[in-house]
Amino acid sequence: MKQKTIYICNECGYQSAKWLGKCPSCDTWGSLEESILRDDKKSSAVSKSNSGASLTRKPVKLGEIQTNIESRTITGIGELDRVLGGGIVKGSLVLVGGDPGIGKSTLLLQICHKLGNDKKILYISGEESERQIKLRAERLGADGENLYLLSETDVESVLDSIDLISPDIVIVDSIQTMHHESISSASGSVPQVREATNAFMHLAKSKDITFFIVGHVTKDGTLAGPRVLEHMVDCVLYFEGDRQMTFRILRAVKNRFGSTNEIGVFEMAGDGLREVENPSAMLLEGRSENNSGSSIICAIEGSRGVLAEVQALVTPTGFGNPRRMSSGIDLNRVILLIAVLEKRAKVHLSGADVYINVAGGLRIDETAADLGICAAIATGQTDTQIPPDMIFVGEVGLNGEIRNVSQLEKRINEAAKLGFKSAVVPKQSIKGLKVPDGFSVFGVKTLQEAISLIRKK
Repeated sequence: MKQKTIYICNECGYQSAKWLGKCPSCDTWGSLEESILRDDKKSSAVSKSNSGASLTRKPVKLGEIQTNIESRTITGIGELDRVLGGGIVKGSLVLVGGDPGIGKSTLLLQICHKLGNDKKILYISGEESERQIKLRAERLGADGENLYLLSETDVESVLDSIDLISPDIVIVDSIQTMHHESISSASGSVPQVREATNAFMHLAKSKDITFFIVGHVTKDGTLAGPRVLEHMVDCVLYFEGDRQMTFRILRAVKNRFGSTNEIGVFEMAGDGLREVENPSAMLLEGRSENNSGSSIICAIEGSRGVLAEVQALVTPTGFGNPRRMSSGIDLNRVILLIAVLEKRAKVHLSGADVYINVAGGLRIDETAADLGICAAIATGQTDTQIPPDMIFVGEVGLNGEIRNVSQLEKRINEAAKLGFKSAVVPKQSIKGLKVPDGFSVFGVKTLQEAISLIRKK
């Protein structure tokens, strides 16, 4: 048995015979790590056999491939099905990432509970014993007749167990604990993660077994391990939220079988995760009556509008350079909007610290929130109160103009359902706009005009 030392980039998976300071593939510095590979032909052959790989597979015409309505499995967890694009696709690999304790294992055990009577499920844990998994499953009520538990970290043993049971769904918790004997590096290393995922991928595609793979995250919130891991799987789900709060947001950052714009909202309770069917009401719950420095925006997340509260705290700076901090909104976008407020709307912020927060832990990425952010900052600076039944929708340009946004009617209808009575929108969008009875729309052309309107109210 021969051993070979190679260096592998932990970002893109590039391999080199010698160490390099900079990866020539992805240009990342200091990303190449040493790994020792063993030339074990027998082990490789076993891996290929277990993974169902075949050297004699032939190309098939597109028209000869049969698809049917059973290609997706509805989990019964509506928010999860929404994010997945309508249910679980047979033979797919779904990578689930999130901070420790955020609820990844809880969500997967609830899938077992929903599908355990109709589907054969194998739950593999490299971090807990079978007894520990059962105790947690009993607390969540996951007692399906076809639910099998396995505490194992060896990839070959896992593949043998899958061949023995022939499950419909396999859950691996987590991929960083899996170890392949043909690779001498430690569990969680780049070669180990890639080899284990590759084995599961071949098995999923050849036998139509759905895999849910749990992945650890790093301090900056990205999935631990090589970036190639995210390329190999069909769907990447992130579980977001503060562990100190009860609400969790499930977001797809990659989905070969559905949209990546959908989100699922859950509430963590004593008996597991509960679906939140109306996230707008949840995000606005407990809003303060004294709402200076607070505005309501409506973001489009996939197929639905979500109302959220943007909070701004503006205080005199105690430093030479004023501080700018943001939670839930890109900081660079906030800095840009502050500059536009100073230059175009004459809101003096050069001597003030500005802190921005989106209540409820939601992250807003679309520019339709610009007008609401500016309204919160401007009223926070003057302690002006915004009418509590008003929302803001509009993109702010560098010249201070208010630009059109998409799906304005959907945003207004969502606000009207929750009792809001008025909206500040781009003036050019009002023509032909259909609004609910009793709902007022104020059109503005510039940011200065919008701020003047707020102060008059």
